[in-house]
Amino acid sequence: MHVDYSALTKTIAALTNGETDTIALMATVVCEIHHSDDRFDWTGFYRVTAPETLKIGPYQGDHGCLVIPFSRGVCGAAARTGETQLIADVNAFDDHIACATSTQSELVLPVRNKAGDLIAVFDIDSNQSDAFTDHDATALADILKATFQMS
Repeated sequence: MHVDYSALTKTIAALTNGETDTIALMATVVCEIHHSDDRFDWTGFYRVTAPETLKIGPYQGDHGCLVIPFSRGVCGAAARTGETQLIADVNAFDDHIACATSTQSELVLPVRNKAGDLIAVFDIDSNQSDAFTDHDATALADILKATFQMS
């Protein structure tokens, strides 16, 4: 099963219409995205809670890391650089943090509010190697922008 991003975008827009609470938005987004594709083994947000610090937010899947500094791992790299991280093989990423040993590939996108401030990173792990494409990254970035920069 692969994501129908057009349908997913419409569903998330309908479910989040008028909602302004960031945590409620994150919980809804993560639930819908996680269940949209069997490649998505762990799906969640790491929220910016202090300078250079990410803490786990709403997620679906097994336990995640509780705290990730901007200086470490794939999530930290996305937060630090403000750029999407599409990692085909986490074992080849020098500073990968293994929150789950089953993770083989990872996609992490920065999440900004309408003021342009980094509020979180959105992390998807897969137990499959090379699970994510540029299309996934672009479509998910569009969903995140529509959800968090419009609220």
